[in-house]
Amino acid sequence: MSRRALPYRRPSEDVVQAEPWFLVTEDGDMPLHESLSDWDYQMDLRLRRKVQVDVDRARAETGLSPETALTLAIVWTATGSNLRGPGARRRIEGGGLQQVEITTNLRGSDLGGVLMLDTVLVLPEALTTGGPSSPRRGGSVLWSDRRSLRLQGDAPQFPMAVIDFAKTSFPESAAWHLQIGGTLHGAAMGSLLLLVNEKNAATATAFQNAAKPRPVDKVVLSAVYADVARVMIEHALRHEEFEDEAVFSDDTLGSTLLSLFHRLFPGSSINDVRLRFNHSPSLFSSELQAAVKIFEDV
Repeated sequence: MSRRALPYRRPSEDVVQAEPWFLVTEDGDMPLHESLSDWDYQMDLRLRRKVQVDVDRARAETGLSPETALTLAIVWTATGSNLRGPGARRRIEGGGLQQVEITTNLRGSDLGGVLMLDTVLVLPEALTTGGPSSPRRGGSVLWSDRRSLRLQGDAPQFPMAVIDFAKTSFPESAAWHLQIGGTLHGAAMGSLLLLVNEKNAATATAFQNAAKPRPVDKVVLSAVYADVARVMIEHALRHEEFEDEAVFSDDTLGSTLLSLFHRLFPGSSINDVRLRFNHSPSLFSSELQAAVKIFEDV
């Protein structure tokens, strides 16, 4: 996060020394890179980092008294879901150089798109005393740092829910259903929902094992991905405004569909593919199977 002019003093940047973020897994801690290629919405994230705070300098340079408590906090924002929330908070009292390890657990169903992790050193409570230029309001930010992580797995990148189809209007024996609708300029997260029938054990289990799929799970997930891609592309081609020159804002349904189209049909124009969809649907279906590489990794 960039520094901006504030109505109170802030300490020097080097008052806080933050180490890199790590992804905590069953196989140990892994450095957090710019993207997480195997992520999907069933994958929760456990992240940690160590931060060293020169507490005495932080207080002295902002005019705070030596007894003033500080708080180190994590705030996360996900562009795909448009959600934001607190990750973790650690209260800092005493003085000297203090090493703080902070861990945050994030639900995969709340995430998507780009995950932004803001680490902030703040004043936890409002103060009634202090110098005229000292921070006084609770929540005043003394130091901040932002790290971004793009979540881009091969699984369908939108919310999903496991439900009993017998209690819905969907066919009771169907394994999954993709809900898609709304304007192409609307948020993708609000326009897409993959529903999995909990009574279909093979499909429900495959998504439970998506992070570490068995061979049978890979078959199911490949079939779901191919069908979801088909529904999405067909939905896009039915919209006249979905064309090569179209411009959609990031994280909109149109942007998501456009990205999927160019990934599946690189070098092809939307108009050419639309003509095949309208006049040769069986050929279009076969081309789409080839494009998604169905069962290739099974």
